[in-house]
Amino acid sequence: MTAKLRGSIKGSLLILLMPAAIGLMAIAWVIHGVLLERMSEAFLTSRLHDEVAFLERQIRRADGQIDHIETGSYFEDVFHHAFAISTPTQTLILPASWEAPLTPLLSNPRDGVIRIGDIIAYRETFDVSGISYTVVVSEDMSSLRSSQAELHAWTAVVSLLLVILLASIIWLGIYLAMRPALSLKSALEQLQEGEISRIEITPPEEFRPLVAQVNQLLDFLDRRLERSRQALANLSHSIKTPITAVRQILEDTQRPLDADIRQQMVSRLLDIDKQLESEMRRNRFAGPQLGKTALPVKMVRDLVWMFGRLYPEKSFELKTTLDDETRWPVEEHDLNEILGNLIDNAGKWSVHQVEVSLSQRTKWFQIDVQDDGPGVNYAEQSQLGRRGLRLDEQANGHGLGLSIVREIVEQYDGVLEFESGKGKGLRVSVRFPRLKKSES
Repeated sequence: MTAKLRGSIKGSLLILLMPAAIGLMAIAWVIHGVLLERMSEAFLTSRLHDEVAFLERQIRRADGQIDHIETGSYFEDVFHHAFAISTPTQTLILPASWEAPLTPLLSNPRDGVIRIGDIIAYRETFDVSGISYTVVVSEDMSSLRSSQAELHAWTAVVSLLLVILLASIIWLGIYLAMRPALSLKSALEQLQEGEISRIEITPPEEFRPLVAQVNQLLDFLDRRLERSRQALANLSHSIKTPITAVRQILEDTQRPLDADIRQQMVSRLLDIDKQLESEMRRNRFAGPQLGKTALPVKMVRDLVWMFGRLYPEKSFELKTTLDDETRWPVEEHDLNEILGNLIDNAGKWSVHQVEVSLSQRTKWFQIDVQDDGPGVNYAEQSQLGRRGLRLDEQANGHGLGLSIVREIVEQYDGVLEFESGKGKGLRVSVRFPRLKKSES
């Protein structure tokens, strides 16, 4: 059954719903039979009791004389059941064909409802003028049971028709409910064929997280492809000139390779190595991925401990109300790059202290790194982290790895902000938007 449930949603729903529907109909049919039997017996017993009471009134009205009852046809015309009246001296049984089954009931010492096979009777004993009278009213239930069986059989037929109707309604309901899934399937096929680049349909609420994640994955792949192309372009542009210079030196056979020329070649090769390392580092950024999380508090504690030993003359502190098990939906390597670059940059330019703050609100997560260094003028803050700007061109020395931080933050649709004044240190803030939870 597990394999069938995984194959088709329609089939799965039918497999789950149809047995339940059939089972409920079967239970209803059984309950109907039991209730029908009980209601019939209760109705019949009430009728027998009423007729016994009627006979008792007639006997009391006649002052115990039952001779005229024996000769009259009144009870045969009015009564629907057989009855027997017995005194110490007389016995009256109508109709006479019931004498054999009713005689043992007259001698039965127990009053009330009596059942013998298909015979059900009501017996009552009372005194009139000091004489004991026994009245028994009875009916053969075989014909009634036959009628009940026929009614119950028709109920089974109706239940079967209802099951077929219910199956049709369930199938129609499933078909109508799954129509949006067909449009989603069509959109995925168009996406696979390259006819569309995003899923633009308006799916049901249950499928919206799936469509959002598919589109997010497509955006991520596009960003990664664009980043790879940009990295190749940057790398090609950056190393073309150093390679040309080295090649020209090596091709010039008339020029001896003295120490200065060797140093120039080494410098050019170092530039190429730095550029390769920088682009490879950028290419390792993962960006937002479903299911990838990091422990920011633990990560900051480790980095604060490490940079505290790298800069022993300076103090590194963590300020947060989050516990160690708090997770943020940021890929671990990406968050480590952000924190490492920000704390290293602050440690390098601080005078005495670096403070790292972690906080989260309803709509975002935030990282704040504050140093007490020389700071950066407001006009120059817009240049921090500018793509393509070399480290030695950054204002006041700030910006170690800030271009990398900016690129990662942009991949998460986050915000990178700077707050500073000349001589007041630099405060770098990073905010990541929290993922919206789908409503159930």
